[in-house]
Amino acid sequence: MTNQDKAQVLIKALPYIQKYSGKIVVIKYGGNAMTNEHLKNSVMNDLILLTLVGIKVVLVHGGGPEISEMMNRLGMESKFIGGLRYTDAETAKVVQMVLAGKTNKDLVALIQRSGGRAIGLCGIDGGTIMAKKHEGEQDLGFVGDVTDVDPALILDAWKNGYIPVISTVGCDSDGNVYNINADTAAAEIAAKLGAENIILMTDIRGLLRDKNDESTLIPVVNVSEVPYLIRQGIISGGMIPKIECCVEAVRRGVNRAFIIDGRIDHSILIEMLSDEGIGTMFL
Repeated sequence: MTNQDKAQVLIKALPYIQKYSGKIVVIKYGGNAMTNEHLKNSVMNDLILLTLVGIKVVLVHGGGPEISEMMNRLGMESKFIGGLRYTDAETAKVVQMVLAGKTNKDLVALIQRSGGRAIGLCGIDGGTIMAKKHEGEQDLGFVGDVTDVDPALILDAWKNGYIPVISTVGCDSDGNVYNINADTAAAEIAAKLGAENIILMTDIRGLLRDKNDESTLIPVVNVSEVPYLIRQGIISGGMIPKIECCVEAVRRGVNRAFIIDGRIDHSILIEMLSDEGIGTMFL
């Protein structure tokens, strides 16, 4: 690529930079992009670039594989009910240790090695994520539903030039710690902040009309279409709760929600700063 080609790329991105500068973008980080070292570096560089052009970024992460790995090392069995990890008191301790400790701080260190500034938070810090026991057909132990988000520490991080990196453990007023689904937490944080966008990173291209054919990507979905797509079976299985998070965020004031393929290098930049985008947009 010549210098002139590079200049043309920047000029084409300029309208999007102008559009998003000063706006808030919440990115839920997960999937293969969180386990592949090359992709991890790609994501962190995307976050740093967005921050440098004036976009206020929040990185929200889970860490299911790392939790499972640690439990295996400790001789503990991982149990899932309806796609959610059953979290008894001992599992809750491991979740807190892994998410708020190792995973969170590893991401902060990676951003800083890449030239950015980041600060690691968990939902317990400053009461950022308040939660209650999840209410459902089956008891999931210390799995939580978000009851409130206090953005004070996030705002302080931005004010001081840091990217807030948030792990999804929360607590209630009695100090009980809860394991919270990262998609759900990201949607709640985005709604509270009045974010311009929420981006959920996955290991598929987006919403597919045929789940076995990646060429059938649906690029744009109006949230009013979602119940119909569920009835048709186009949205099914694990995509239902993920897309319901997108719908909830949009209905609560987030301008756009995206599901993108985190297996692609610089997928965040491609989605936000190019004409085509790469995933499914919900509006």
